[in-house]
Amino acid sequence: MAGRLDGKVAVITGAASGIGRGTVDLFVKEGAKVVAADIQDDKGARLQEQHGKALRYVRCDVNREGDVKAAIDLAVSSFGRLDCLFNNAGTPGPLENAETVTAESFDSVMHLHVRAALFGIKHAVPLMRAQGGGSIVSTASIAGLQNGFGPLLYSMAKASIVHMTRVAAAQLGPLNIRVNCICPGLIATPIFAKGIGLATQVADQTVSAIVDAAKNAQPIPRAGLPEDIAEAALFFTSDGSRFVNGHALVVDGGITVGPTGAAQANVYAPFLQAMGIDPAMLEQMNTAGKTA
Repeated sequence: MAGRLDGKVAVITGAASGIGRGTVDLFVKEGAKVVAADIQDDKGARLQEQHGKALRYVRCDVNREGDVKAAIDLAVSSFGRLDCLFNNAGTPGPLENAETVTAESFDSVMHLHVRAALFGIKHAVPLMRAQGGGSIVSTASIAGLQNGFGPLLYSMAKASIVHMTRVAAAQLGPLNIRVNCICPGLIATPIFAKGIGLATQVADQTVSAIVDAAKNAQPIPRAGLPEDIAEAALFFTSDGSRFVNGHALVVDGGITVGPTGAAQANVYAPFLQAMGIDPAMLEQMNTAGKTA
Protein backbone atom coordinates (compact mmCIF):
# COMPACT_ATOMS: atom_id res chain seq x y z
CA MET A 1 0.00 0.00 0.00
CA ALA A 2 1.37 3.37 -1.02
CA GLY A 3 2.17 5.90 1.67
CA ARG A 4 -0.37 8.65 2.22
CA LEU A 5 2.30 11.31 1.58
CA ASP A 6 4.20 9.73 -1.29
CA GLY A 7 5.83 12.45 -3.39
CA LYS A 8 5.07 15.24 -0.91
CA VAL A 9 7.57 17.57 0.78
CA ALA A 10 7.01 19.14 4.19
CA VAL A 11 8.70 21.70 6.42
CA ILE A 12 8.10 21.12 10.14
CA THR A 13 9.21 23.63 12.77
CA GLY A 14 9.90 22.55 16.33
CA ALA A 15 10.69 19.23 14.70
CA ALA A 16 13.26 17.73 17.06
CA SER A 17 11.04 16.82 20.02
CA GLY A 18 7.48 16.35 21.18
CA ILE A 19 4.73 16.82 18.61
CA GLY A 20 7.23 17.88 15.95
CA ARG A 21 9.32 14.75 16.35
CA GLY A 22 6.24 12.53 16.26
CA THR A 23 5.10 14.25 13.07
CA VAL A 24 8.50 13.93 11.39
CA ASP A 25 8.57 10.19 12.06
CA LEU A 26 5.03 9.67 10.75
CA PHE A 27 5.49 11.83 7.65
CA VAL A 28 8.65 10.01 6.62
CA LYS A 29 6.97 6.66 7.27
CA GLU A 30 4.12 7.74 4.97
CA GLY A 31 6.49 8.64 2.14
CA ALA A 32 7.20 12.35 2.58
CA LYS A 33 10.49 14.16 2.34
CA VAL A 34 10.92 16.46 5.34
CA VAL A 35 12.88 19.56 6.29
CA ALA A 36 13.12 19.38 10.09
CA ALA A 37 13.63 22.85 11.55
CA ASP A 38 14.64 23.36 15.18
CA ILE A 39 17.29 24.88 17.46
CA GLN A 40 18.10 21.58 19.21
CA ASP A 41 21.05 20.62 17.03
CA ASP A 42 21.92 17.44 18.94
CA LYS A 43 18.43 16.04 18.46
CA GLY A 44 18.38 17.30 14.89
CA ALA A 45 21.55 15.34 14.16
CA ARG A 46 19.91 12.19 15.48
CA LEU A 47 16.89 12.81 13.28
CA GLN A 48 19.15 13.19 10.26
CA GLU A 49 20.94 9.96 11.12
CA GLN A 50 17.66 8.09 11.60
CA HIS A 51 15.91 9.20 8.41
CA GLY A 52 18.84 9.65 6.04
CA LYS A 53 18.06 10.97 2.58
CA ALA A 54 14.38 11.52 3.41
CA LEU A 55 15.22 14.37 5.77
CA ARG A 56 17.23 17.57 5.99
CA TYR A 57 17.78 19.11 9.39
CA VAL A 58 18.24 22.88 9.55
CA ARG A 59 18.87 25.09 12.54
CA CYS A 60 15.96 27.50 12.65
CA ASP A 61 15.06 30.06 15.28
CA VAL A 62 11.47 30.86 14.30
CA ASN A 63 11.78 34.24 16.00
CA ARG A 64 13.97 35.20 13.03
CA GLU A 65 12.10 35.65 9.78
CA GLY A 66 15.25 34.90 7.80
CA ASP A 67 15.62 31.51 9.49
CA VAL A 68 12.02 30.61 8.66
CA LYS A 69 12.47 31.60 5.02
CA ALA A 70 15.73 29.63 4.81
CA ALA A 71 14.03 26.47 6.10
CA ILE A 72 11.24 26.82 3.55
CA ASP A 73 13.67 27.52 0.72
CA LEU A 74 15.68 24.43 1.73
CA ALA A 75 12.67 22.26 0.93
CA VAL A 76 12.76 23.42 -2.68
CA SER A 77 16.54 23.32 -3.08
CA SER A 78 16.76 19.84 -1.53
CA PHE A 79 13.54 18.17 -2.69
CA GLY A 80 12.17 20.34 -5.50
CA ARG A 81 8.87 21.54 -4.01
CA LEU A 82 6.86 22.41 -0.89
CA ASP A 83 3.55 20.68 -0.24
CA CYS A 84 3.14 21.32 3.49
CA LEU A 85 4.31 23.80 6.09
CA PHE A 86 3.63 22.73 9.68
CA ASN A 87 4.05 25.74 11.99
CA ASN A 88 4.59 23.81 15.19
CA ALA A 89 7.35 25.43 17.25
CA GLY A 90 6.29 26.88 20.58
CA THR A 91 6.53 26.90 24.37
CA PRO A 92 3.97 27.62 27.15
CA GLY A 93 5.60 30.95 27.97
CA PRO A 94 5.70 32.61 31.39
CA LEU A 95 3.00 31.90 33.97
CA GLU A 96 1.96 35.54 34.21
CA ASN A 97 -1.58 36.78 34.70
CA ALA A 98 -3.40 39.95 33.70
CA GLU A 99 -1.96 41.79 36.70
CA THR A 100 1.67 40.71 36.37
CA VAL A 101 2.16 40.49 32.59
CA THR A 102 5.13 42.37 31.12
CA ALA A 103 5.77 43.84 27.70
CA GLU A 104 8.83 41.62 27.31
CA SER A 105 6.82 38.47 27.94
CA PHE A 106 4.09 39.59 25.57
CA ASP A 107 6.57 40.19 22.77
CA SER A 108 8.35 36.89 23.40
CA VAL A 109 5.23 34.72 23.34
CA MET A 110 3.56 36.48 20.44
CA HIS A 111 6.72 36.41 18.34
CA LEU A 112 7.34 32.72 18.96
CA HIS A 113 3.81 31.64 18.13
CA VAL A 114 1.89 34.19 16.08
CA ARG A 115 4.64 36.09 14.29
CA ALA A 116 6.55 32.91 13.43
CA ALA A 117 3.47 31.23 11.98
CA LEU A 118 2.50 34.35 10.04
CA PHE A 119 5.89 34.69 8.40
CA GLY A 120 5.95 30.96 7.74
CA ILE A 121 2.73 31.42 5.78
CA LYS A 122 4.15 34.48 4.02
CA HIS A 123 7.20 32.64 2.70
CA ALA A 124 5.40 29.38 1.89
CA VAL A 125 2.72 31.00 -0.27
CA PRO A 126 4.85 32.00 -3.29
CA LEU A 127 6.24 28.48 -3.60
CA MET A 128 2.84 26.84 -3.21
CA ARG A 129 1.22 29.31 -5.61
CA ALA A 130 3.81 28.47 -8.28
CA GLN A 131 3.12 24.75 -8.05
CA GLY A 132 -0.67 25.06 -7.89
CA GLY A 133 -1.42 24.65 -4.20
CA GLY A 134 -0.41 23.24 -0.86
CA SER A 135 -1.34 22.80 2.78
CA ILE A 136 -0.40 25.02 5.73
CA VAL A 137 -0.98 23.66 9.23
CA SER A 138 -0.33 25.37 12.55
CA THR A 139 -0.35 24.09 16.11
CA ALA A 140 -2.90 26.03 18.12
CA SER A 141 -4.36 24.68 21.38
CA ILE A 142 -7.56 24.12 23.31
CA ALA A 143 -6.17 26.99 25.42
CA GLY A 144 -6.96 29.21 22.45
CA LEU A 145 -10.60 28.11 22.46
CA GLN A 146 -11.58 28.42 26.11
CA ASN A 147 -10.29 29.38 29.52
CA GLY A 148 -8.53 27.03 31.90
CA PHE A 149 -5.97 25.25 29.74
CA GLY A 150 -2.96 27.54 29.68
CA PRO A 151 -1.34 30.77 30.89
CA LEU A 152 -2.78 34.09 29.73
CA LEU A 153 -0.25 34.96 27.02
CA TYR A 154 -0.06 31.40 25.67
CA SER A 155 -3.86 31.27 25.47
CA MET A 156 -3.99 34.64 23.69
CA ALA A 157 -1.36 33.53 21.19
CA LYS A 158 -3.15 30.29 20.40
CA ALA A 159 -6.46 32.10 19.98
CA SER A 160 -4.67 34.33 17.48
CA ILE A 161 -3.45 31.25 15.61
CA VAL A 162 -7.02 29.98 15.31
CA HIS A 163 -8.34 33.27 13.91
CA MET A 164 -5.31 33.79 11.67
CA THR A 165 -5.98 30.33 10.25
CA ARG A 166 -9.52 31.27 9.28
CA VAL A 167 -8.60 34.60 7.73
CA ALA A 168 -5.65 33.14 5.80
CA ALA A 169 -7.80 30.22 4.64
CA ALA A 170 -10.27 32.64 3.07
CA GLN A 171 -7.51 34.62 1.38
CA LEU A 172 -5.49 31.68 0.11
CA GLY A 173 -8.24 29.20 -0.75
CA PRO A 174 -8.59 30.59 -4.31
CA LEU A 175 -4.94 29.66 -4.83
CA ASN A 176 -5.72 26.07 -3.78
CA ILE A 177 -3.67 26.64 -0.63
CA ARG A 178 -5.51 25.21 2.36
CA VAL A 179 -4.87 26.62 5.85
CA ASN A 180 -5.90 24.69 8.95
CA CYS A 181 -4.82 24.31 12.56
CA ILE A 182 -4.79 21.68 15.27
CA CYS A 183 -5.90 22.32 18.86
CA PRO A 184 -4.22 19.70 21.05
CA GLY A 185 -5.41 18.93 24.55
CA LEU A 186 -3.08 17.61 27.24
CA ILE A 187 -0.34 15.91 25.22
CA ALA A 188 2.53 14.15 26.97
CA THR A 189 5.56 16.17 25.84
CA PRO A 190 8.37 18.06 27.63
CA ILE A 191 6.55 21.36 27.06
CA PHE A 192 4.96 21.37 30.51
CA ALA A 193 8.25 20.94 32.34
CA LYS A 194 9.95 23.51 30.13
CA GLY A 195 7.15 25.90 30.95
CA ILE A 196 8.10 25.89 34.64
CA GLY A 197 11.77 26.43 33.85
CA LEU A 198 13.28 22.94 33.83
CA ALA A 199 16.25 22.34 31.55
CA THR A 200 15.57 20.46 28.32
CA GLN A 201 17.30 17.26 29.42
CA VAL A 202 15.40 17.22 32.71
CA ALA A 203 12.13 18.09 30.99
CA ASP A 204 12.52 15.15 28.61
CA GLN A 205 12.60 12.80 31.59
CA THR A 206 9.19 13.97 32.84
CA VAL A 207 7.21 12.65 29.88
CA SER A 208 6.59 9.17 31.29
CA ALA A 209 5.26 10.71 34.52
CA ILE A 210 2.90 12.91 32.49
CA VAL A 211 1.65 9.87 30.56
CA ASP A 212 0.73 8.18 33.83
CA ALA A 213 -0.76 11.28 35.47
CA ALA A 214 -2.90 12.26 32.49
CA LYS A 215 -4.84 8.99 32.24
CA ASN A 216 -7.91 10.41 33.98
CA ALA A 217 -7.66 13.99 32.76
CA GLN A 218 -10.20 13.47 29.96
CA PRO A 219 -13.02 11.04 29.07
CA ILE A 220 -10.74 8.85 26.97
CA PRO A 221 -8.74 7.07 29.69
CA ARG A 222 -5.21 7.55 28.43
CA ALA A 223 -2.77 10.36 27.93
CA GLY A 224 -2.62 12.20 24.64
CA LEU A 225 0.56 11.42 22.70
CA PRO A 226 2.54 13.26 20.02
CA GLU A 227 1.43 10.58 17.57
CA ASP A 228 -2.19 11.66 18.04
CA ILE A 229 -1.38 15.16 16.84
CA ALA A 230 0.87 13.82 14.10
CA GLU A 231 -2.08 11.88 12.69
CA ALA A 232 -4.11 15.11 12.55
CA ALA A 233 -1.25 16.86 10.76
CA LEU A 234 -1.05 13.92 8.35
CA PHE A 235 -4.75 14.27 7.57
CA PHE A 236 -4.40 17.98 6.80
CA THR A 237 -1.36 17.31 4.60
CA SER A 238 -2.79 14.37 2.70
CA ASP A 239 -5.21 14.48 -0.21
CA GLY A 240 -7.87 13.11 2.14
CA SER A 241 -8.44 16.66 3.40
CA ARG A 242 -8.40 18.37 0.02
CA PHE A 243 -11.79 20.03 0.70
CA VAL A 244 -11.02 21.02 4.31
CA ASN A 245 -10.03 24.65 4.77
CA GLY A 246 -10.08 27.10 7.68
CA HIS A 247 -10.72 24.39 10.27
CA ALA A 248 -9.50 24.21 13.88
CA LEU A 249 -9.40 20.50 14.68
CA VAL A 250 -9.66 19.68 18.39
CA VAL A 251 -7.63 16.62 19.38
CA ASP A 252 -8.07 16.40 23.14
CA GLY A 253 -9.62 13.07 24.15
CA GLY A 254 -12.80 14.96 25.00
CA ILE A 255 -11.39 17.14 27.78
CA THR A 256 -13.19 20.22 26.46
CA VAL A 257 -16.49 18.33 26.55
CA GLY A 258 -16.47 18.64 30.33
CA PRO A 259 -15.81 16.57 33.46
CA THR A 260 -17.06 13.02 33.88
CA GLY A 261 -17.31 10.53 36.74
CA ALA A 262 -15.99 11.71 40.09
CA ALA A 263 -14.81 15.01 38.62
CA GLN A 264 -18.32 15.71 37.38
CA ALA A 265 -19.77 14.87 40.76
CA ASN A 266 -17.36 17.32 42.38
CA VAL A 267 -18.52 20.10 40.06
CA TYR A 268 -22.14 19.59 41.04
CA ALA A 269 -21.56 18.61 44.67
CA PRO A 270 -22.84 21.89 46.18
CA PHE A 271 -26.06 21.70 44.16
CA LEU A 272 -26.60 18.02 44.99
CA GLN A 273 -26.05 18.66 48.68
CA ALA A 274 -28.54 21.55 48.58
CA MET A 275 -31.11 19.08 47.27
CA GLY A 276 -30.26 16.54 49.97
CA ILE A 277 -28.42 14.18 47.60
CA ASP A 278 -25.11 12.60 48.61
CA PRO A 279 -22.62 13.08 45.71
CA ALA A 280 -20.75 9.93 46.77
CA MET A 281 -23.94 7.90 46.48
CA LEU A 282 -24.58 9.31 43.01
CA GLU A 283 -21.07 8.32 41.94
CA GLN A 284 -21.64 4.78 43.24
CA MET A 285 -24.82 4.56 41.19
CA ASN A 286 -23.00 5.73 38.08
CA THR A 287 -20.24 3.18 38.64
CA ALA A 288 -22.76 0.38 39.17
CA GLY A 289 -24.52 1.32 35.96
CA LYS A 290 -21.29 1.10 33.98
CA THR A 291 -20.44 -2.36 35.31
CA ALA A 292 -23.94 -3.85 35.07
